[in-house]
Amino acid sequence: MTGFPYCSACGAKLQGRPPITCRACGTAHWVNAKPCGGVLVMRDGQLLLLRRAIEPWLGRWDIPGGFCEPDEHPMQTAIREAREECGFEVEITGFLGLWLDRYPDPADPGRPKVTLNAYYHARAGNQVGAPDPHETSEVGWFEPDALPPEIAFPHHAEAVLVAWRDAVKHGRTVNPLPDRP
Repeated sequence: MTGFPYCSACGAKLQGRPPITCRACGTAHWVNAKPCGGVLVMRDGQLLLLRRAIEPWLGRWDIPGGFCEPDEHPMQTAIREAREECGFEVEITGFLGLWLDRYPDPADPGRPKVTLNAYYHARAGNQVGAPDPHETSEVGWFEPDALPPEIAFPHHAEAVLVAWRDAVKHGRTVNPLPDRP
């Protein structure tokens, strides 16, 4: 078993995969969805996408985003990832929605990580640097009806892009953000 072979509270060997309760001390172990933040960045009516330079989905176009750091709000993650992956500062203008997906886990290929992906609308600000070459091989701007066909994380990203196109079409890319940190 990989991932959770020992109890995080007492160190006893666990007798199976989470969800499980440690027989030695009674600590419950769970496998919860990992929070992620992503951002749909627009400039002059076009959407910013990046071409992935890493697995999974190497070479496919992707929406800027990634895993939240501990105590990091998904909105802050979206802002950070746009800067790291694309080199742009962004201004969040609204919330698009939440999607679940599965992220391949190289340590345990038979058990991908479940992710909970929060997506935000944003306007592009200044370009403040180059994209991280370890994550991004190229950035591009695309018209809503001319997005590239090979999208990374198609199990949820295709639905995100459909929702984004609908929001753009109906002028719903700016909305209240009651959870603004």
